[in-house]
Amino acid sequence: MSDRNKGKRNKKRILKIIGIMLLVLMVITAAVALFLWITVYRTSGNFAHGKVFQATDKATVNTTYGTIRGAIDDGVYTYHGIKYGKASERFVPAEKPDTWSGIRDTVEYGEISPQGAIFGQEPLDYNEGDNDCLNLNLWTPAIGDGGNRPVMVWFHGGGFSIGSGNDEEYDGHNLAKDEDVVVVTVNHRLNVYGFLDLSDYGDKYKYSANVGIYDLIDALDWVRSNAANFGGNPNNTTVFGQSGGGGKILALMTSPYAKGLFDKAIVQSGATDVQGAVFTDKEVSEYLTERMLDELSIKKSNIEDIQYVDNEELQEASVKALSDTAIEFKIPIEVGEGYALEWQPVVDGDFIPTNPITGNTFAKAGFDIPLLIGSNLEEWAPYGDQTHEVNSKIENAFGKAYINEDEDIAGNTDVIVRQPTLKIMKHKAAQGGADVYGYVYTYQSSAAGAAHSSEIPYVFRNTSENSGLTDMMSGLWTSFARNGVPSYRGVEKWEPYTAKTGATMILDEKPYLTYKHDEKLLELINPGYKY
Repeated sequence: MSDRNKGKRNKKRILKIIGIMLLVLMVITAAVALFLWITVYRTSGNFAHGKVFQATDKATVNTTYGTIRGAIDDGVYTYHGIKYGKASERFVPAEKPDTWSGIRDTVEYGEISPQGAIFGQEPLDYNEGDNDCLNLNLWTPAIGDGGNRPVMVWFHGGGFSIGSGNDEEYDGHNLAKDEDVVVVTVNHRLNVYGFLDLSDYGDKYKYSANVGIYDLIDALDWVRSNAANFGGNPNNTTVFGQSGGGGKILALMTSPYAKGLFDKAIVQSGATDVQGAVFTDKEVSEYLTERMLDELSIKKSNIEDIQYVDNEELQEASVKALSDTAIEFKIPIEVGEGYALEWQPVVDGDFIPTNPITGNTFAKAGFDIPLLIGSNLEEWAPYGDQTHEVNSKIENAFGKAYINEDEDIAGNTDVIVRQPTLKIMKHKAAQGGADVYGYVYTYQSSAAGAAHSSEIPYVFRNTSENSGLTDMMSGLWTSFARNGVPSYRGVEKWEPYTAKTGATMILDEKPYLTYKHDEKLLELINPGYKY
């Protein structure tokens, strides 16, 4: 071998070694970063979202159960991890929190629910969360000033199985400061902890199938009782939420147990044909429970053993039982092909007496609640989960339905969320109660187009991408919270949806009101859909 070839070979060897060393260094760096994120950002609420929060006496407030002391962050009074209930046992409604004397600091984020299975996937972390996760976070421009501000209570997404009110994208600081409202985000029990139906296994578990929603009612009860001390109006509370959070709101609009605890509702991309528009029926929930208990080798005679099953074992049994039940009842997966069942509320005839959609009308409990509801143009399509074939008819119908959009994205048109949302609008309007306002969000953000959840940063004012859109979106949402009618300067009058007009607001940099704009398009993409 020539010296020249030897030199080339040695050079390649050296470069390979350097490459391996760099790769190892990158892995070590990533591992350290992940460790710091888990141990600092996730576990230390006092350093949450990259900020250090220091309690101050100036942020001291009396609450129903004791005095708390929060932080003041750039003029916003900030409180994390306020207990609104105590879940000392699994699968039963929470108790009232323990009262305390003295002052309790509330600058650290509280526990979140254990994270569960969604879309047939196993939980990412079996060691995260706690059953006793009933706490909320609150941001307000002022305390004790009689400000009478609208109170906006946010329910996070993630179906009914994952997520938390502590996520950075839901930070209410900017919305509270710039729009002069009180913002609340809520943690509550999810997945098997919130929706396992043990009602046939003793009176103790009468409400087990819906304790995750019962938690939300407890949170709203706390807000009603304490909002005034935080500068809010307890008689002007709006619940708002996206995806699973929207589904939670539809459950609250269905339950007579939530009556009088909120005044308006905003549902963002919160319904599909197997979740949100409808919930799990009793037969399915009973079968699911039987499969769960079989997996855990628990019988009615030793049902209390379920209180002590390890979380990982509980979640693994959950994954298997959900899959078996979905196959047995042929329940289609929300996104994609095949069968899947998600944890969600159960129509038990009492706590949740009916589905949100009932016959030709809407759930009775939601009669007096004004509703702002809509979906995003593309939803899951930018993630590769929802595209469909396009022909010239669909392209032409898309161009007429969305006059400001490029026909190249016609294949991304969402029907999985849009059609059930439109169904809810039709049924709510037919009920003849409070108004319903419909929208389709079409703004093509740089991150993911008009995809699922892409509107959230603009609603919460937590983005610098488009300040005009941010002002409009947060302005529309907070005006609705103030008086039940979404409005913003420069936006034409937003008419309520009716079966006759089909009025729908297209939300984009240049918003406009349209009428029955996408009926032909939806029929071409998904013919024969039943509204």
